[in-house]
Amino acid sequence: MSPNPNSAEDSTAPQDLRLRRAEAADAAEITNVFLASRAAAMPYLPRLYSDEQTRSWIEAVVLPGSTVWVAETGEQPGIVGFAALDGTVLDHLYLRPDVRRQGIGSALLAAVKEASPHELSLHVFQRNQAARAFYERHGFTAGELNDGSRNEENEPDVTYHWTAR
Repeated sequence: MSPNPNSAEDSTAPQDLRLRRAEAADAAEITNVFLASRAAAMPYLPRLYSDEQTRSWIEAVVLPGSTVWVAETGEQPGIVGFAALDGTVLDHLYLRPDVRRQGIGSALLAAVKEASPHELSLHVFQRNQAARAFYERHGFTAGELNDGSRNEENEPDVTYHWTAR
């Protein structure tokens, strides 16, 4: 699938990385990635929903309402990451904690940029310094800050924007 996950933008992606569009049958694995990633990267977030409620949300809202890509590698069984795009808003980009810093997130972001080649925006929790640094490395700029009133976690966030050159 295009874009090439081993492009010059990120030559560190695993050679056997495969990106594909998500299917309804991927909901359980996507849920597992979502839950594991949030627990590892943002332990300060409250758990608002059970695992089953989260899976139902992914099945009923995320998958049918967004363009979703999943990442798989031959070395790691199953889905190792996913990205969800709603129009020009990157709603989700999550990786299993054991595959971070291998170029997989960059490959998913490249697929999202290809699908929305002119502009993107996203929200990141202000405390999520790793995600903020990732998006800034990929050309996003911080915009408006929010006190957390626009998200369920009531966690202050920041909106990032990317515009094609």
